[in-house]
Amino acid sequence: MTLADRSPVARRMLAALTFLTLIVVPSLAFADEDAFTSAMAKGPAFAGLAAFLGGLSINLTPCVYPLIVITTAVFGAKQAKSRGQAAALSTAYVAGIAVLYTLLLVATALLGGTFGAVLQNRWVIVGIASIFVILAASMFGAFELTLPESVMQRLSGVGGVGYGGAFSLGLVSGLIAAPCSGPVTIGMMAWIGKTGSVGLGAIVGFTFALGLGLPTWVVGTFAASLPKGGKWMVWVKSFFGCTLLGVALFFLKDAFPILSSPAKHETNFILIAAAVCVVGLAMGAVHVNWDDGGIPTKARKAIGIAATVLGGFMVVAAMEKPKEASAEDIAKAIEQQKKNNKDASKPIHLLEWLSDEEKGVSVSKAEKRPLMLDFRADWCGACKELEKETFSDANVKVAAGNFVAVRVDATNEDDPKIAALTKKYEVKGLPTVVIIDSTGKERKRFNEFVKPDAFLAAIHDVD
Repeated sequence: MTLADRSPVARRMLAALTFLTLIVVPSLAFADEDAFTSAMAKGPAFAGLAAFLGGLSINLTPCVYPLIVITTAVFGAKQAKSRGQAAALSTAYVAGIAVLYTLLLVATALLGGTFGAVLQNRWVIVGIASIFVILAASMFGAFELTLPESVMQRLSGVGGVGYGGAFSLGLVSGLIAAPCSGPVTIGMMAWIGKTGSVGLGAIVGFTFALGLGLPTWVVGTFAASLPKGGKWMVWVKSFFGCTLLGVALFFLKDAFPILSSPAKHETNFILIAAAVCVVGLAMGAVHVNWDDGGIPTKARKAIGIAATVLGGFMVVAAMEKPKEASAEDIAKAIEQQKKNNKDASKPIHLLEWLSDEEKGVSVSKAEKRPLMLDFRADWCGACKELEKETFSDANVKVAAGNFVAVRVDATNEDDPKIAALTKKYEVKGLPTVVIIDSTGKERKRFNEFVKPDAFLAAIHDVD
């Protein structure tokens, strides 16, 4: 009798855990360029939580779940003389996993500059997206993604009973789980490589390992039984397949902006896209298997997958875009600006961005207008918040219309022109918004997200 059979509470907890995994993880995956970008961009705590949930979800896949009980037997937790010893052995195993993934993500961060430069190439992005599509095909059952039998036999022979054996087994367990953990790991590596943050690399690698090792730790420490595997595990693989296709689209959208161009940050558009996603799920994107029937069933699942992925992609693509200020809000902001202007004859313009810093400086000097420079990057979450929440605000668009505004894309920090500009304006991190008056004197600098009201107050007396 399993633990779930003995305890109604355990059954409810398992159901809740599965529900949270299937709801939270895909939302993180669809949120930005890879499985964790949007979540990680919100800060270390959120990045750690996203990585932990990602690691935990891997345990529900067919290439990890069946090995949990077997693994605890290999390193001796089942034969432990006390619960304390079982906990220590299980902890040693998880420590091995943590060392493996922490070192992997830290190494990726140290190579961040290389990753960042490489990922600017459109065809490299296409190649990465293709890898995700291939991995998705594997999750949908097109082929089995496994390590060679000889490698699996050698890995399974690593370790043995005892603390050293448990730790060693943890070190190689990531390779054993590679067919299912690989997609999530690749997504994390791509994002950490872009940021180049060793600290975030360590946090993400460590918390991912904790999520991956937690079920084994619980089983090894408390001698718990797990619910039997079954059809639900195939559903989990289908879920990962949909997620991976969404990830592929988000890698491609910056290289090919036309993919997300239909998306609009409007309530009706978002509701329609969400409805398409729900219809896809109802049709069988996850719970219908390819072998449940003939051609009609296969067509039903294929259409369901397409609707789920495209609907989810459009929802988040729309949420990422700035919400366009209405004509009514713009008109009100113009009226307010007229009241604030000391010179009634002073023309009122809307904020417009230039991409050429040299031209911006030249126009600022020639027309004796203040200058605003916005240094941003594709991987910078706060930069996107500024664009979405602050610079799209009607009052900001009108009040900042007198500025010569220049947006500097610092995504590729190895570009000599970008390096020269960041040095010239002493940019230490992103985001950085520099406000310079018409005399060339710096008046204000922002190094974090600021709300519209705070930004308006800062530029109010700059001329």
